[in-house]
Amino acid sequence: MKIAVYSICKNDSKFVLNWYNSMKEADSIYVLDTGSTDGTYDELKKLGVNVKTVIISPFRYDTARNLALEMLPDDVDLCVATNLDEVFNKGWRNELENNYHGENRIIYNYSFHNHKDIKAYSSKIHTRHNYTWIYPIHETLKSQNKLETKTIINSITLTKYSDTIDKNYLSLLELAVLENKNDYKNRFYLGYYYLNNKKEQEAIDIFLNYLTFKNTSAYEKSLSMRFIGRSYFKLKRYNEALMWYKKAINKAPLIKNHYIEIAFLYYKLENYKKVYLYLQEALKITRTSELDFFLYDLMSLACYYLKLLPQSLIYIDKCLEIEPNNKRIKNNKILIEKILNNLK
Repeated sequence: MKIAVYSICKNDSKFVLNWYNSMKEADSIYVLDTGSTDGTYDELKKLGVNVKTVIISPFRYDTARNLALEMLPDDVDLCVATNLDEVFNKGWRNELENNYHGENRIIYNYSFHNHKDIKAYSSKIHTRHNYTWIYPIHETLKSQNKLETKTIINSITLTKYSDTIDKNYLSLLELAVLENKNDYKNRFYLGYYYLNNKKEQEAIDIFLNYLTFKNTSAYEKSLSMRFIGRSYFKLKRYNEALMWYKKAINKAPLIKNHYIEIAFLYYKLENYKKVYLYLQEALKITRTSELDFFLYDLMSLACYYLKLLPQSLIYIDKCLEIEPNNKRIKNNKILIEKILNNLK
């Protein structure tokens, strides 16, 4: 079996060596450099990587990846698309060979070095022919195979080491949405970008449009509903925010963060009974969340205002299990312990 890794890069010299050491399990490595000025090209060349430079203007990720794919020989069996800030687990090539049975595409684990609680899948290992990259950003593989076959290999994990965002991210994302009226995924990304960059009304409009797509899952729809709620929250339109948070919960009642966000809105409204009730529902969902510290913190405060001081202390201790050196939480614990001692 011939396995080739291919990638695109620009000014990624700090990642070159670790990336190469991970990818060298392949038979060959190809990189399209789109205009590095930091020595990335020379470093790759020294390591024996097949590298060439092409300036793409205006730049698009799909164009770059298609040009990189064209660098690969026709007789390659499997093509492995990665970025230079990504690293496979050691032995990935043997796992690929031992678990591959002629499928067109391989699905494997994807993780984030700086966000270890986030787990995902990726599927950028594919056969040499009948694949094209599409979309100017958040590019994805489009198959021309009449019947595309896939398999999951859970013993392969690719880990991402960088959180950098392209300076042209927004313009490329807006272009992706404009070019592809039936693409719902980039609409979701665009809405999320607007939400996090003080464009709440634009976020609401995009997410409302996203909800019209029938082929999205209940989970994805519920996230959009929650983000609409968050947008209204930021606009201080609290009744509309509550309506959309409740829609999100009804659509996907097992998502813990839905309950935490609506509880936070009720906390801002000083409705501590509602905070307590919604967080009680969140606590029934045992799956861990990146918001667990916030959940316990919010619950301790709600219990404090509801004069449930022993319970407040329990949730403060849970906070300290996660962040043992948090000074505010430590001070809250001292305060409540003093109150409880005075009540004895």
